[in-house]
Amino acid sequence: MDTLLNIVQTILGMGAVVILPIMIFILGLIFRMKIGAAIQAGLMIGIGFQGLLLVINLLMASIDPVVKYYQSMGSGFTTVDIGWAALGAISWTAPFAPLAVPLIILANVILIKVGLTKVMNVDMWNYIHFLIPGVVAYALFDSVILGLVITVGLSILALFIAEKVAPHWEKVFGLEGTTCTCMSFISYMWPLSIIINKIIDYIPGLNKFDLDLTKLQSKIGFFGNPAFIGLIVGILLGIITEQPITTITTIAMGLASVLLLIPRMVAVMMEGLSSIGTAANDFMQKHIAKDAQLWIGMDVCLGLGHPTCIVCTALCIPFTILLAFIIPGMTFFPIGLLTSICYITVMCVMASNGNLVRSLICSMVSIVLITWAANTFAPEATMMLKALNVPVDGMITEGGHFGYNLPVVIISAISRILG
Repeated sequence: MDTLLNIVQTILGMGAVVILPIMIFILGLIFRMKIGAAIQAGLMIGIGFQGLLLVINLLMASIDPVVKYYQSMGSGFTTVDIGWAALGAISWTAPFAPLAVPLIILANVILIKVGLTKVMNVDMWNYIHFLIPGVVAYALFDSVILGLVITVGLSILALFIAEKVAPHWEKVFGLEGTTCTCMSFISYMWPLSIIINKIIDYIPGLNKFDLDLTKLQSKIGFFGNPAFIGLIVGILLGIITEQPITTITTIAMGLASVLLLIPRMVAVMMEGLSSIGTAANDFMQKHIAKDAQLWIGMDVCLGLGHPTCIVCTALCIPFTILLAFIIPGMTFFPIGLLTSICYITVMCVMASNGNLVRSLICSMVSIVLITWAANTFAPEATMMLKALNVPVDGMITEGGHFGYNLPVVIISAISRILG
């Protein structure tokens, strides 16, 4: 078991930037692509993903002075937000984690083979969306079997939800042949946003308000461009937090650059995905059935190229910071959560068909619930880390998975109910 754990941790230690191209290359060969074409598809996806991560790091670096300004104001922030990347890495130290990867892959292949799903999930790094709830169950109920069953079970459930998501994903984002398999977002942000949109349908005036960024930009030119919106948001954030003029310009240019570069990086990824998607569907129609289709399950970040996602991200950054001071009983400053805002907006935009106002409302409601839950379930997050023998000093939470991973929230709530 230790050997298997070391192998799994070594593979995952390479990171999504390396794992994803390798997975795509292998899939390309399975789908009878030429070796050169398969290498190119994997390489383009890896380069695009790497670029996207660099852009998001630029986002965090740009708003760092703003975050430090507000963080210094809070005397009651006694809980530490460790961020989703750290929590994801820690979760792989669970005793059942080495078995999870082969079982998830095997289950996916079998379900495709027997025709129960049309989704192939290649997003191995984001297996953490299934693993973290399993680890939480293991920590709270002291059961390795329960943790493994929940992890694999959620991976299967994600395939069925991803298949329902696929037509909407393709329509709104234009990502043909792909779907999203990130459990946290497709099982929570998407249905929640659908409900919010149903409520908006009954609100006079608001239900008729349709702000399409593409149409807006055609009317007012560059002033409707996400880059310009990022520039203005950056300037306002700098002024509000009393930054010197040099810092204000750095923040503003940083945000403007991020909002311009995100769709460019997604476009690079799609250059590789389009070829693998075509090969996958040709293979399915030739070897499975003429009307068969296969969707490639990918990271939610593919949706970030939509202009509404970009603008919602820019506007929700100051909103999330504000929540740290207005939600009653807040004990953590959402540093880690700020890195997840861009991902949270994607399903909100999809459910709202790109309508900016509706998407922004859905995003803000989602972030309020996420922030509240991450604050509420900090004790469970701390218990999880202690169960995995992670040195813990004080209270710990993770603004993402203990807020937007619905299975984690449900398991934590059940644990409290059962005492």
